[in-house]
Amino acid sequence: MNECAAAKGEWECYNLSPISLRDKPMLDKLEAILDRFAELDRRLAEAGTDFQLIAELSKERSDLEPIVNLAREYKENLAKTEETEALMSVAEGELLEMAHLELDELKSRQQELETELKNMLIPKDPRDNRNVIVEIRAGTGGDEAGLFVADLLRMYLKYADIHHYKTEIISSNETGIGGYKEVTFSVKGRGAYSRFKFESGVHRVQRVPETESQGRIHTSTATVAVLAEVDDIEIDIPDSDIEIDVFKSAGAGGQNVQKNMTAVRIHHKPTGIIVACQDERSQLQNKLRAMSVLKARLYEMEQEKRQNELDATRRSQIGTGERSEKIRTYNYPQSRVTDHRINTSSYNLAGVMDGYELDTFIDELQQAEEAERLANFETND
Repeated sequence: MNECAAAKGEWECYNLSPISLRDKPMLDKLEAILDRFAELDRRLAEAGTDFQLIAELSKERSDLEPIVNLAREYKENLAKTEETEALMSVAEGELLEMAHLELDELKSRQQELETELKNMLIPKDPRDNRNVIVEIRAGTGGDEAGLFVADLLRMYLKYADIHHYKTEIISSNETGIGGYKEVTFSVKGRGAYSRFKFESGVHRVQRVPETESQGRIHTSTATVAVLAEVDDIEIDIPDSDIEIDVFKSAGAGGQNVQKNMTAVRIHHKPTGIIVACQDERSQLQNKLRAMSVLKARLYEMEQEKRQNELDATRRSQIGTGERSEKIRTYNYPQSRVTDHRINTSSYNLAGVMDGYELDTFIDELQQAEEAERLANFETND
C-alpha cells in the first residue's frame, strides 16, 4: 500500500470523477466486499479437512466473485485514469492528443463499471420471481366502475400474454352488463411479480359512459391489489383460525356448478379476511384456490408490517401497493394515460389498454425503484 492509501484510504488516492465522488458510500461497500473476499481466501487456505466449512466458505466466495472482479477492474481503471491525467500535464503534441483519447475511453468505461456495480449492490426484492395473484375491484362510479374493471382485466391479460406469462381466472363477480364487481386471477411465470407489483393502487378512468345521453365525462375508479404467491411452508394457518362455508355457485359453468355446493368461502378470524372462490367445478379445487389467495394476502400483510417497522416515514408508494393512493389516470377524451407516481404520460391510450404500451410506465417505475433502493442502501450503511 502506498503512502496515500495508508493516510487516506485506498479509494481516496484516485482522482475520482464527479460521479465517483457522489458514490463514495458505494466505494466503501466495495472495499468491505474486497476485504471479505480476501478473508475468505485466507480461511479456505487454513480450513484443512473441514469439508463442511470449505463448502460454506466456497459458496460465499462464489457469490462474491462476480462483483469482486468488477471492483478490481474499477480500481485498475481509476489508477490508469490518474496516470493518464498526470501524463497530460507534461505531454505535448501527438502524445497529448493520444492521452486525451485514452482518458475519454477510461472515463466512459468508468461510468459503465459504476452502473454495473450499482446494479449488483442494490438489494433485490425476494418476491420478484414469484407468481402473482391480482385482485381488481370496482370503486366509485357504479356500473361504469364495473366496466372499467373489465377493461383493466383485459389489459392485464393481454400484457401477460405479450410477456409469455400464463393466466387463469380464480374468481369473479359479474355485474350483468359486461363488467365486474370484482375479479381475481393468477399470473404465472418467472419475474411476474417484478412487473405486476407496480399496478397495486387506485386506478381512475375519465370518459363518457355509453349510457350518458348528454355527453358528460364521468370519473370512476377501481382498486388493484397484486399479491406474491407463497409456498405452503411459508404461511402456516391453523385450522382453528379459519371458518369454511360452502354454497352454490352463481356463475356460469353448467348444471354441475349451479346445482352442487361447489363454491367455497373462507373466513380468517384473526384478520377478518374473507376469500371466496367459485370458478372451479369441484369444492376441493375451489378450497385450494381460496387458501392460495388467503395465504398470499397474509404474506402481503406481513411484508407491509415489516416495512412499516423498518421505515417509519414510509417510502414513496412505488411498488408497495397502498390501496388508498391514486396511481394512474386513464383519460379517454384526451387519449392520455398518466402515472402520478413518476409524473409520466402516454398519449397512446389504446396501446396501453391493449397491453403493449404498459411497459412505458413499468420500465420507468422499475428504474425509480432501483434508484430508491440504492439511495436507501447508501443511507442505511
